[in-house]
Parts: sequence; structure tokens; C-alpha cells
Amino acid sequence: MTEYLNETVFTWAATPLKFGAGAVDEIGWDLAQLGAERVLIVTDPGVAATGVPQRVAHAAKAGGLTVEVYDQVHIEPTDASITAAVEFAQQSTWDGFIGVGGGSAIDTAKAVNLLTTYPADLFDYVNKPIGQGRAPAGPLKPLVAVPTTAGTGSETTPVCVMDFLGLEVKSGISHPRLRPSLAVIDPLLTLSMPPEVTAASGMDVLCHALESYTAKPFHSFARHAPQNRVAYNGSNPISDAWTEQALRLLARSFRKAVLNGGDLAARTDVMLAATFAGMGFGNAGVHIPHACAYPIAGRVREYRPRNYPQDEPLVPHGESVSLTAPAAFRFTFPTDPGKHMRAARILDPRAPTQAHDRDQLPSVLSALMRDIGIPNGLGGVGYDEGDIPALVDGTMQQQRLLAVAPRAVREEDVAAILAESIENW
Repeated sequence: MTEYLNETVFTWAATPLKFGAGAVDEIGWDLAQLGAERVLIVTDPGVAATGVPQRVAHAAKAGGLTVEVYDQVHIEPTDASITAAVEFAQQSTWDGFIGVGGGSAIDTAKAVNLLTTYPADLFDYVNKPIGQGRAPAGPLKPLVAVPTTAGTGSETTPVCVMDFLGLEVKSGISHPRLRPSLAVIDPLLTLSMPPEVTAASGMDVLCHALESYTAKPFHSFARHAPQNRVAYNGSNPISDAWTEQALRLLARSFRKAVLNGGDLAARTDVMLAATFAGMGFGNAGVHIPHACAYPIAGRVREYRPRNYPQDEPLVPHGESVSLTAPAAFRFTFPTDPGKHMRAARILDPRAPTQAHDRDQLPSVLSALMRDIGIPNGLGGVGYDEGDIPALVDGTMQQQRLLAVAPRAVREEDVAAILAESIENW
């Protein structure tokens, strides 16, 4: 067999989809086809208050299933909230799960599925170096994801993310077996999302697309043995095709969806963009903005965004990712100027031309973020230059993500990106 020093193979997979207005009403039939009879719906109090999980439960019961609802998911899940959800689920036996909500609910459902099917200490499965990075021993039970936000793409990805309270950092579990069995994507479920949630979750979509598009190419990695292939295997032609289409949809409809939440066509575009971006980054991976986002969210002190739970400080995931994006893409620009310029042209073909090409995409991003009400950099969520060393430390723990960056990322590089991101305009 020929020996290759560099990778010549990439993998690409995606969750089967059912997309469109009214799709959620067919979920009972869908679950029955997957062999489920007793299912647990996993959601959060805010989504539960909208009545959507009850609608999903009704549809599942109409299909002959026995259904129970767990509605105590924590927004931006923590190791403690994941453990509490698992302990609840362990009180009974389930042969299927439904995650209803944003990434928090769907990620929690993934963890519940894993830890009830193959019980172990949570840290056994968490990515290295925080955990042991252990793989599931076998296939998981059917999991249907029903997103109610257009953002995380969690319905199509093999990842679940959480805050580790004692470590003040985010990490997660990543394995292809965590990918949901089916994603039921119904744009009608997003009509009640307030503008702040639409903006934050939409920035997560945009960063998913841009990070996977600019990720280290799959053929630049060292050769993997077949048993060691990873879910995030670098930018590749198939992921690129999905992410470019996600960027086109966002260019057409993201601002509209934030500023006029009742525009179903705009909501549908952004929901489709979230799905397409998930199909891109769920295989190519994300890098610097997401790596920086985890300590930004994990170390928040006072910031409480409008239309999110107010009982504790919180930087929504999409906001935390977006804050360093302009500086991060200025840093990655030299690795593929053509891709960075193409992304900027797709997002805003009428944007003013910057004096330096490397500033074009950051300028387009900053203009969009201003328009939709994203905080002005790290300073907007309560950080200053004195926080940079701690944020660098938390970012450097995200080696699984930084390994996907198209150029080597040193501590001094992260410090410069964070310093540049104290204010974005």
C-alpha cells in the first residue's frame, strides 16, 4: 500500500432532514419508523413556555408513542445541568429522544442519549485535554432534533458543548455517533424568537460558515489511520459548497429576520442557512472564533443580554463567537486571500472597498454586527485588556478547534486577536 505523509481522504456525513412549514406535525410517524416507542422530550423552560414541546409531544402521541417532557435544560448547558438531565432520564427507560429548542436543548439531548446508553463519568467522554475523549462503545438510540432557533446547527452536527463551572471554560463531546438520527426543521417554530436571540443565533450560523470555509484544508493534515478519523477533518469541496450557499442565504435574509421577525420567507432562509452551515462545519470544523468564545462565555461576570434569562450573567453562544470574528479573519487572511475576499463579496457585494484586502471581510462583519445590535466587541460584554491573559489561557485549552485553524495559533496570536477585539468599531 502506498504510504502518504499527508491526508488524501476526507469524510462527510449529515443528518437526514425533514424541512418545511408543518414538518413537526409528522414527528410521531417519523419516530415510529426509527423503532421508538417510549421517548423523552428534552427542552428548556423558555421553549416550554411557548408551547412548542407540547405540540411536539401531541404529534408524537398521535403516532402511538409514549412521551414524557424534561423541561429543565440550562441555557448554555453546564456540566451540572447535563448531569441533572441525565439523572432525570435514568429514572426510566427510553428507546428514543427528542431535543426541542436551540443548541442548548439539542446538545443536552445528545449527552442524555450517550450517558444513558453507555453510562460513565461525564469527563470520560469530554474532549481532551479537559476529559479523556473516550468514544461511545456502540451506536446510540434514535434522537430527533427539532430546532426552534436558526443558529447552532446542532441538529446536523456530532458535537455537544457545555460550560465546566469549576474550570470557567467551555468544552464538549465530539463523536460521529452523537449526530441526530433525524432533524425536523420547521421555520414556523422560529417566528416567536425575539430579535436579540435571532441576531445572536444567526451570528453563530455565519461564523460556522466562515470558519469551516476558511478552515485548514483536509489535505494539509497528517495522514489518519481509518480508526482515528475525526469528525472535524478540515475544509473540503463538499463542505465548501454548503457553506457558500449558507452565506448567500444570510446575505439575502439575515438582517430582515432580525428586524422583522414575522417575515416567514426570511425566517425560512436563515433556518436553511443554519442547516447548510451545519452540514459544512459539522464535517470541516470551526476554529479561532469558537475557541475564543468558550472562555468569553465561561468567564462572564455581569453581562445580561435582553430577552435571555436574567437570573445569572450570560454571553449567548452566538454573541461570544462573533466578538472576535473580525480580528480572527484578519489573522487567517494570508492563508487563502481568495476565499476571504469571496466570502466578503457574497455577504455584501456593495460594501465599500477597504484599503487593504485583509480588512474587507472584517469590515463587512462589523457593519452587519452593528446593524443587528451585537455588542461592540469584548468591551460590550464587560471585558477589558486586563482579562486577556485569562481568556488566552481558556482559548489555548481548545486545541481540538485550534488544530482546524489554517495557520498555527500561538498564545501571542490569541492575545493580539483578543486585544484587537476589545472594540470592533
